Amino acid sequence: MIHIGLTGWGDHDDLYLPGTKPKDKLAEYSAHFPIVEVDSSFYAVQPAARMAKWTEDTPEHFSFIVKAYQGMTGHLRGKPYFSDTESMYAAFNESLTPMIECGKLKAVLFQFPPWFDCTRDNVNTLREIKERMQGIPCALEFRHRSWFEGDMQDKTLAFMRREGWIHSICDEPDAGQGSVPTILSATDDDLSIIRFHGRNAAGWHQSGAPNWREVRYLYRYNEEELTDWKQKLDKLARQSKEICIVFNNNSGGDAAANAKQLMTLLGMTPQPLASDLVKQRQEEEPEQLELF
Repeated sequence: MIHIGLTGWGDHDDLYLPGTKPKDKLAEYSAHFPIVEVDSSFYAVQPAARMAKWTEDTPEHFSFIVKAYQGMTGHLRGKPYFSDTESMYAAFNESLTPMIECGKLKAVLFQFPPWFDCTRDNVNTLREIKERMQGIPCALEFRHRSWFEGDMQDKTLAFMRREGWIHSICDEPDAGQGSVPTILSATDDDLSIIRFHGRNAAGWHQSGAPNWREVRYLYRYNEEELTDWKQKLDKLARQSKEICIVFNNNSGGDAAANAKQLMTLLGMTPQPLASDLVKQRQEEEPEQLELF
């Protein structure tokens, strides 16, 4: 079982007809893809009522991957919103309740920053996080390649299997210590996650630039690159019952088109992009006028 989706649903303009209201976009999105990654939860713990509304706006088969709050992954800068760690985790876990109760939570994604390297203290941090998450499915993604260098690769994967972490596999540029290689190893028998970040090596380390997020994820996969993933998915499918693929390369609006391109390569039949439908109508209208 392979499910393909995108990070967020608000910024993918080619999915929606002109004039689509923001409140209607998630329902429209769910007609195109069966999963979505919730990124707003990284910037602030979302109210449970909002999470419940999102579950109501989507069909029964739909699932969410919820990104862990930045205070839980070491990204937070400035004054913390929560007075202590216990209240932060309690609030975050409570926000997930509506999705858990209706069976729509696929996993919580813990993506750690480039400075979270492979040390004994950080290994203990991962153990503590798993305890605080109280059995909620959790996926783990690194940004420092020390976790996968040399013999640490096997040790890291063995640790993830032992501690119950789902492997979030990355497709990203080979850009030194602030990036990780694509490791096609499942650490959970039921689920693996793949996140396509693009391969913009030149823009990967421009975190000091004002628009660094846009530069980093500015990339469009070509057909050869996506076709190469067909074989990789065959290998991974023998290790994990379900694979969720999320495209994060949307700085230039490429994520939705690339996701549908991969769906087609895998023999799926994706819904056409709204932008393509609009273009098709515009091309047909002059021909109809000529008849008169």
